[in-house]
Amino acid sequence: MRDEVDELVEAWARERPDLDLAPVEVFSRISRLGRHLDLARRDAFTAAQVESWEFDVLAALRRAGAPYELSPGRLLRETLVTSGTMTNRVDRLVERGLVERLPDPRDRRGVLVRLTPEGKVAVDSAFERLLEAEVTFLAGLPDKDRAQLAGLLRTLLAPFAG
Repeated sequence: MRDEVDELVEAWARERPDLDLAPVEVFSRISRLGRHLDLARRDAFTAAQVESWEFDVLAALRRAGAPYELSPGRLLRETLVTSGTMTNRVDRLVERGLVERLPDPRDRRGVLVRLTPEGKVAVDSAFERLLEAEVTFLAGLPDKDRAQLAGLLRTLLAPFAG
């Protein structure tokens, strides 16, 4: 089975036989898969009526488990955005009724951000739709190959873990 990356690599090999093109064979495919995944995410989130950034915040709260609440600081760490950005995002999610702000019972000055029932429905719907697309992407790989691919990608990502 050949793909467009094979053609790209052949062209570069013809033009630059002095270069090791093995990284191009891997990362060009990862890049192309990333674009397809981005489109699938957009479709899944649009169908669930959430934006990608909204999903990131809602998913962090959902993964926290019942009662689906986190401090703004913890949300910052989970979503890797700035404090100002998070404040804006939480404000917008509150306006949409997907999250609420509550006083932190452990800190009189603190607040907690909690997923509302509507937010839980929205994030669950978006995640289910995304998983359906991702299952389709992996349909051509046997389970053992999926596990091997996951392990190899984990190894590639390990140096970037922070």
